[in-house]
Amino acid sequence: MSVGNDFDWDKLESNKLGGSYSEKERQSLESLYNENIAEIKEKEVVKGIVVGIANRDVILNIGFKSDGLIPLSEFRDLLPELPKVGEEFEVFVENQEDKNGQIVLSRKKAKVLTAWTKIQSALDKDEIIEGIVKRRTKGGLIVDVHGIEAFLPGSQIDVKPIRDFDQYVNKKMEVKVIKINNANDNVVVSHKVLIEKDLEEQRGAILNNLEKGQVLEGVIKNMTNFGVFIDLGGVDGLLHITDISWGRINDPRDVLELDQKVNIVVLDFDDDKKRISLGMKQLTPHPWESLSQDIQVGTKVKGKIVNVADYGAFLEVIPGVEGLIHVSEMSWSQHLRNPQDFLKVSDEVEAVVLTLDREERKMSLGIKQLVEDPWTRADLFEKYAVGSKHKGVVRNLTTFGLFIELEEGIDGLVHVSDLSWTKKIKHPSEFIKVNEELEVVVLELDVANRRLALGHKQLEENPWDTFETIFTVGSRHRCTVIQKNDKGAVLELPYGIEGFAPAKMLSKENGGTAEVGDALDFEVIEFSKDEKKIILSHVRTFEKVASTESAEEDKEAKGEKKKATATRKPKAAKEKEAEPKETLGDIQALSSLKKKMDDEQTNA
Repeated sequence: MSVGNDFDWDKLESNKLGGSYSEKERQSLESLYNENIAEIKEKEVVKGIVVGIANRDVILNIGFKSDGLIPLSEFRDLLPELPKVGEEFEVFVENQEDKNGQIVLSRKKAKVLTAWTKIQSALDKDEIIEGIVKRRTKGGLIVDVHGIEAFLPGSQIDVKPIRDFDQYVNKKMEVKVIKINNANDNVVVSHKVLIEKDLEEQRGAILNNLEKGQVLEGVIKNMTNFGVFIDLGGVDGLLHITDISWGRINDPRDVLELDQKVNIVVLDFDDDKKRISLGMKQLTPHPWESLSQDIQVGTKVKGKIVNVADYGAFLEVIPGVEGLIHVSEMSWSQHLRNPQDFLKVSDEVEAVVLTLDREERKMSLGIKQLVEDPWTRADLFEKYAVGSKHKGVVRNLTTFGLFIELEEGIDGLVHVSDLSWTKKIKHPSEFIKVNEELEVVVLELDVANRRLALGHKQLEENPWDTFETIFTVGSRHRCTVIQKNDKGAVLELPYGIEGFAPAKMLSKENGGTAEVGDALDFEVIEFSKDEKKIILSHVRTFEKVASTESAEEDKEAKGEKKKATATRKPKAAKEKEAEPKETLGDIQALSSLKKKMDDEQTNA
């Protein structure tokens, strides 16, 4: 029931409920009542004073004609304390009068409206507000700001990557409102912008004073395979992996950790100072300066293999001092192999210093020098005497032959022509493969030049001595054409050897030509044991027959003609034939007579 200008005073008076008042007194009382009763509007936030606490409600006076009630549950944020009489709270007027004549109030809605007003004001004025981190969520944190849950993205927590979000839960944090979505009642806040503002001032001071050679303290912000990024206080610099230690490092994580504080030196930076190169190893003396003077050429050193490349391996003698063991210095063998066949990373080995340059900080090492050079052994001539037989492993194939390793450091060459007596091998790969074993015989030993000539076919007698008696010129053999080109054809002869027939010698008697796969008779027209060459002809096999038959016919014809001619000789010829011929006795008599006459003349 409301009281105002429409109050029926006359009815009250007629009913004698309020006594007898004059018109003037009535107006005075009405004016006084209106002055003491505040004008209250619904859906507004007003201030109320606690005047009492019931079982489940808190009674508040908001200056209206009646008090309002708020459920005690809306004050649970104060627990274990309870609201006290006389305390002032902001409340929201939902309804001036319910069905029971009570004012309907809400502290919760008042807090929400007030919070959104403060949040909007903070955004508009770019103000800093304080919140409490309630929990972590996907991608960030939930922050309670004036009772409103705001989202703090992980990228907005700090200028450096955050790996543990739980460390912020239940802690107070200053933030700035960066976005409000009224449609979804979402608020996004940032703590990073506060840090960036402070860092910007520090950054300016650092960059203005930045100099090469300056030693600074920083915190490792990020790590990669090639180096680490260090926060110098608002400025990031790169510490490359090669500048972390004088020794070889495979991964920065092996020696450094995230968030670790380190001392570094400024090596270089660009004109805008946006790229800053840092160093850590430069803060300590170079290990070469501490390398013992006892280490000289010929000295034996021990160390660990730190890297293996295609051309050799690096041995770390002391941290930061490495020497190269070239692949050629790993074995006395003349054939270079993969260095990984000899050494692996982390192997601990002994080596001999071959060269040493302290000024250039270079050292070459060798491990084959730890054992005797096999070419200088005293028993070498006896072991590898000409004609001696051995077994070895094929290490390399070339167009002219193959190299066989008879023992570590002793290699020999088998020329392609010394692989087989009968087969014509164009490339050794047709005969054998790398890493296969082969039996050989020593043909020649040249210790001065470290050369060993070997042969495989010499393990057997030369079959061409026998072939010389079989494939004589003019002999005929059944052969098969196995290959053909413009110049002629390759033939397979008995005993598995090959011969060659020129193109013009491949014609058949019927006018055709011998083709691959044909098995025909061929006649040997040339044989060379030294060159291992046999030339054959198919044409000769049928031309010779024809020529023999023609010769016999000609002989018979000539005999008949001679007989006929003899019957037709002239008389003079017959008489001449009848005349006596000089005999040998006649000639001797004349010679004696002439000698006798010469003697007589001499005596006179």
